[in-house]
Amino acid sequence: MDAADQVIRYTEHDGASIAWSEVGHGPPLVVGGWWSSHLELDWRQPRFRRFIEGFARHRTVIRYDRPGTGASDRGRMPPATLDEELAVLETVVEAAGLGTLSILGASSGGGVASRFAARHAEVVDRLVLYGTYARGVDLAPPDAREAMLAIVRQHWGIGSRVLSDLFEPDATAAERDEFVEFQRRAATPEAALASLAAVYAMDSTGHLGEVRAPTLVLHRRDDRAIRFALGRDVAARVPHARFVALEGEDHFPWRGDADSVVRDALGFLGAPVDPGPAPSAGAPRLTERERDVLRLVARGETDAEIADHLVLSVHTVHRHVANIRSRLGVPSRAAAAAWALRNGLI
Repeated sequence: MDAADQVIRYTEHDGASIAWSEVGHGPPLVVGGWWSSHLELDWRQPRFRRFIEGFARHRTVIRYDRPGTGASDRGRMPPATLDEELAVLETVVEAAGLGTLSILGASSGGGVASRFAARHAEVVDRLVLYGTYARGVDLAPPDAREAMLAIVRQHWGIGSRVLSDLFEPDATAAERDEFVEFQRRAATPEAALASLAAVYAMDSTGHLGEVRAPTLVLHRRDDRAIRFALGRDVAARVPHARFVALEGEDHFPWRGDADSVVRDALGFLGAPVDPGPAPSAGAPRLTERERDVLRLVARGETDAEIADHLVLSVHTVHRHVANIRSRLGVPSRAAAAAWALRNGLI
């Protein structure tokens, strides 16, 4: 099978049809548990596909849609508890005929991934957790959680747009519109509400301490959907877990500096990956959005012009410029522009 060819298959769990896919070569890496996913629509998104293909060059990537979402049985409701989530994942692993495997759990998928690793220590050789949390009640204050649920309950169209703003803070207007449409096609209003309620209800504190597989926890410092401190908390609860802080504010791993997520995860999994060109001495790693901003700074554009060009607020651009100057260790915009020229950014 070519690494670019996704094959979708179906299995059954508790009377519901579960869609799962595989792509790539090598030892199995199971990815799943997203609160909102669609095997077919995700695969059409260039960023998402490039992200998965980064793993598929070294691993056979197994993904699946939960009941009630994506290409799985839309007549059923999504799992409401971690026990139900675990049963779905176990069904997919059995259908795929997997032996020893690694798991990547991202966002709300971290709960079921870590639960599977704790329950099936004999088959899980590595666990990677990205942008996740231990307790859903820690994601936001009670009134904020209730308000979000109320918005989704009353008007999924508005709710999907609010979630788009949260998950993709630096996306263009067109990209946000695309994600809004994706969410609506991936789940009915009822399924979306049930999934979000399950996200807030999730509690992994009872099993994280039972994980025995070597574990890597990745989290972006400025993640606006799931706070950085919650990632540290997860790492502290898993015995001997390794925690790696990544730069950026995008929650989805395929946005921003996605290559760093793939490279760090594959390195931990033992894949012989190319680390890429070595940066010049002392050169920092800028996020994709920071590089976009820096290119325009180097062209002489003002914050207002950059904001208009990238469809951002002037405040957000100003913050990006300040972060860039801090990471480069330069005193001015002109010095940042000079750095961009010296390092071939424009």
